[in-house]
Amino acid sequence: MPEIVTRLANLSHDLLAQSTQPGTGQPPPSMWSSFLMLFAPMLLVWYFLILRPQSAQKKERASMLSAIKKNDRVCTIGGVLGTVVNVKDDEITLKVDESNNTKITFQRSAISRVVVSEPAESPSAKK
Repeated sequence: MPEIVTRLANLSHDLLAQSTQPGTGQPPPSMWSSFLMLFAPMLLVWYFLILRPQSAQKKERASMLSAIKKNDRVCTIGGVLGTVVNVKDDEITLKVDESNNTKITFQRSAISRVVVSEPAESPSAKK
């Protein structure tokens, strides 16, 4: 085992000595090319892991906000649940309490999600 380690160390030493010898005909690699070789893959990974998913979420949210209509059940970013009563350009009025007929007006951007209530299972579906 020590023989293998010694051979690998000698090989790496020989390769380094060859690359630093003057007069080999090849100029040493520039600092910028090695920087770009490290930086370009990092930019690609950053784009595919952060920017693309973020823009997809932004488009999905914009389409959700534009599709809100009367009688939709929504949740605001503050956690207020209500039913849409009125939709204007940038304002949405929610009915938050049935017994008192309480209505609150929010900006459209304050809507976090549309709440989809699942239909109750029919007794025949349980069989």
